Amino acid sequence: MPIYEYIAEDLDDACPSCRRGFEIRRPVTRPPLETCPVCKRPVKKKISSGVSSPEITKPLSVSDAKSAGFTVLEKRDEGTYEKL
Repeated sequence: MPIYEYIAEDLDDACPSCRRGFEIRRPVTRPPLETCPVCKRPVKKKISSGVSSPEITKPLSVSDAKSAGFTVLEKRDEGTYEKL
């Protein structure tokens, strides 16, 4: 389930929870929240600033891939691959 971030539309007329913003886990199939669950004031979706992506420090070698359990194939001809 993804985590969505919300913040109050009007910061002056909001509870402390939606004034500073809050996160909520919701299924993708459910529509976005329109009101704060605490004070029932209008909220809007906030664009997340953090993105989680894996960092690869070096290119993986054939031996690294094999030790991780992957099958390594090398292209020989058009449509023909050979297992290394």
